[in-house]
Amino acid sequence: MLKVVKNWLNLKTDRRAVTALEYGLIAGVIVGTLAVGFNLIANDLSTKFENTGTSLTNG
Repeated sequence: MLKVVKNWLNLKTDRRAVTALEYGLIAGVIVGTLAVGFNLIANDLSTKFENTGTSLTNG
């Protein structure tokens, strides 16, 4: 019984899972930010290529 209590106290003070969760949340925010950034860049590049193609066609 003493061993069970000792293990429970050790698990109660173990912060590794919380740290892993924090790192996971940080990684998720970074991935989300990169996805939005790449989407904005892709849309901007697409517009620029369309404008260039139109200029070349009409020019």
